[in-house]
Amino acid sequence: MNLNNKDLAKDYLKEANFRVETAENVINKKAYAYCVRQCQEAVELALKGALRLFGLDYPKWHDIGNVLTKEKIIFPEIFQNDITKLASISNLLMNYREPAMYGDENSSKTPSSLFNKEVAMKALSDAKFCLETVANMFKLF
Repeated sequence: MNLNNKDLAKDYLKEANFRVETAENVINKKAYAYCVRQCQEAVELALKGALRLFGLDYPKWHDIGNVLTKEKIIFPEIFQNDITKLASISNLLMNYREPAMYGDENSSKTPSSLFNKEVAMKALSDAKFCLETVANMFKLF
């Protein structure tokens, strides 16, 4: 089976939107670590979808900000203008990824004790920005 890049990219964006919806729902339940984790996954999927839309294979790691920066010139100007911010968000949320899932054994902190509402709301805001930016680029195609 051979998926085309546009279909795969669209599916990644759809999956990213599901994760943002989940993140919004769990904030009300004070599941802040889970919210952060869902936001990280949403950003990763959306940005990998952006790469896929342009036929680029993405790296098999979670932070792809450096790839966006390196390949900046292939993207439309409306997307290029936000690549620095997108890369920064990708990096920040990737650093939260493992602690949001497993906690921090070195400091004996659980995921729930590491993340608060403020961090979760910022992660959600950042994830929504990424998805909106990628979705706006998709509208050009």
